[in-house]
Amino acid sequence: MSGTHHYLIALGSNMRSPRFGTPRQIVRAACGHIENAGAEICALSPIIRSRPIGPSAREFANAAAVVAAPFTPRAMLAMLQDIETQFGRKRSGQAWRARVLDLDIALWSGGIYDELGLQIPHPGLRERPFVLGPASAITPHWRDPISRLSLAQLNARLTRPQPLSK
Repeated sequence: MSGTHHYLIALGSNMRSPRFGTPRQIVRAACGHIENAGAEICALSPIIRSRPIGPSAREFANAAAVVAAPFTPRAMLAMLQDIETQFGRKRSGQAWRARVLDLDIALWSGGIYDELGLQIPHPGLRERPFVLGPASAITPHWRDPISRLSLAQLNARLTRPQPLSK
């Protein structure tokens, strides 16, 4: 692909879908939809289970994918949101709720992007082990353009054992 950008996409699901199945199956199916929309999945991490942030009680299935596409960040976001809608996601404005599918742009090959409510790197990237773990499995050397640390370094900092308090 000429004019191709590479994106690190965080995928998550914590609701069954009558059409797509379990959260794990939804994450796999979302990859097919991304490719059908004109992008290429270059790498897909293992799918992990993670505890939710916020009020949702359901565990998530999470993964990360490296996606090559000729889309600008804004066009990539529109494509991902269209796929979320196809999977039944309703944007209620309530954060941290259960959802059939969540697709976020975590990083992109162009570095930093901050326009009209779209921020890349994703603002929560450095605090989310359910993104950094899968991402560092497939792109350990990619760097966060803000901290300049690799994804493997960020993941190690976030997940290292903490000493017990005295």
